[in-house]
Amino acid sequence: MPPVLFRFRRLQTRLAALYGTLLLSAVALSMVLTFLWRPLLHALRPHEAALAGGLAFAAVALLIVAIGTLLLARNLTRRVTALHEAVQRIKQGDFVEAPVGADDELGRLSVSFNRMIGDLRDREDRLTHVALHDPETGLPNRLALERLSASQDGLWVILLGIDRFEVVRGAIGYDAMARLLTAIARRMSQLSGASISRVSAAGLGLAVVAADEDAALRIATALCEAAHEPFTVSGAPVDVTLTAGVARGSAPGAALSSPIDRAAIAIAQARNQRRTAAGFDPAAYGDPQGNLSLISELMAALDNGEFSLAYQPKYDFRAERITGVEALARWTHPRRGEVAPDLFVGMAEETGHIRPLTEWVVRQAILDQQTLIAAGHEVIVSINVSGRLLSDDAFADFALEQIAGTEARLCFEITETAVMHDPERALAVIGRLSAAGIRISLDDYGSGLSSLSYLKRIPADELKIDKSFILGLGQSGRDALLVKSTIDLAHGLGLRITAEGVESPTALALLRGMGCDMAQGFLIGRPKPLAKLLVRLEGLADGQPDTVARIIAA
Repeated sequence: MPPVLFRFRRLQTRLAALYGTLLLSAVALSMVLTFLWRPLLHALRPHEAALAGGLAFAAVALLIVAIGTLLLARNLTRRVTALHEAVQRIKQGDFVEAPVGADDELGRLSVSFNRMIGDLRDREDRLTHVALHDPETGLPNRLALERLSASQDGLWVILLGIDRFEVVRGAIGYDAMARLLTAIARRMSQLSGASISRVSAAGLGLAVVAADEDAALRIATALCEAAHEPFTVSGAPVDVTLTAGVARGSAPGAALSSPIDRAAIAIAQARNQRRTAAGFDPAAYGDPQGNLSLISELMAALDNGEFSLAYQPKYDFRAERITGVEALARWTHPRRGEVAPDLFVGMAEETGHIRPLTEWVVRQAILDQQTLIAAGHEVIVSINVSGRLLSDDAFADFALEQIAGTEARLCFEITETAVMHDPERALAVIGRLSAAGIRISLDDYGSGLSSLSYLKRIPADELKIDKSFILGLGQSGRDALLVKSTIDLAHGLGLRITAEGVESPTALALLRGMGCDMAQGFLIGRPKPLAKLLVRLEGLADGQPDTVARIIAA
């Protein structure tokens, strides 16, 4: 128990004992007087006059003592009550001091109490400062910015993200990075007149008053541009670039309640769009909570028959007909309808569901291919295989088991970048698949950092030129040169070449003239269910000229 509270309790005990003693004395005196009243009157009758005077004097003295005692009791009660009220207010978080009064024990108790209150107030101030400030830089932290952004309407939160933060910190060190953040905050505060908070390792934030998002974006852009001048850290200039995200301080009904979270996502959206600053776009952000529940339903959807395959045809220039198709997974949700492939495939890769999804595609594609063969149509079925599965021996075992003893003619489409993550294991798995008769196609060639060394090592059968080169084929001589060079390179390595994204007759004619082997795109045909693919293939079997052949003939 704190000393001041111990003294307060001891004073209460003493006062209670004093009041109890006075009460017992009064009771005893009244009993004595009652017992001796009649004998005293008889013995003192000769001295009635003197007795009357003495009694009057005693009465006056007793009255004075009673009044003094009452005043003393009231004073003590008032001071004790003041201490009690101070204690109650402390419980409510209001650190008030008690009146000291006279220099007696109660006064000294009040002095000790007030000293304790001062210590508590200082301790709470220190704890509040720690809770609201970043220990590394001393700047206000995320909690401080959240409180500020919620303090009034019309505020916009601006987050400033340091580009290539890890690279900069690795170059100058952790201590210097803290000083750099402080220097950036100082400059941003001078320009904006606002308090700058550190909300994350690489992010600074502030709240500003702005009429609308455009006004907030202008402020954010100006702050980012102010960072173009180098910052001085320990006497050395350091160059940094900033990207800003903007979000309204209060946005009822938003998917994210925190404006800081929305502004942080806006930074990522700005970087994806290669912009200096961007406002939070809820449409681009989507519904992560709904997506999370969607992923939990994916495995059940595979068992419930909600998935199907759509096939996009691949036109062979030399055979002048469709000789291959690409199998594309489609998910028809019972409540949400058609789920975008980019959504569920990307989430399946990130959550580890890509293997069961791909295994289902392989099984279903083999079954559908058997249906095509039974109808007299031998086409190669291409399946996209995630880079996460290229180093998975168990997936390779599954694929080899599925094609064993069947007439399956499959082609696995992989990306070159997927091989780069774990090249030795990936090349070993690809080698097993290729040796078993599964064709290998390098997808999206040219979209990333294509490496000739990997192109030489991968046992591929086909090279697919990324559609970004094909879409502008008729307008860009540079694209045409790159496409022709890639076709010649592939043929030199013994590979067939497929062009993706063929959407115009001009591109189709140019590709045919360049010696391209196959074409795929909306001009050739959109992805369609197996039944509609059969209808088109049946038309070709009856001798009717294909749509693509008519375009080429024209």
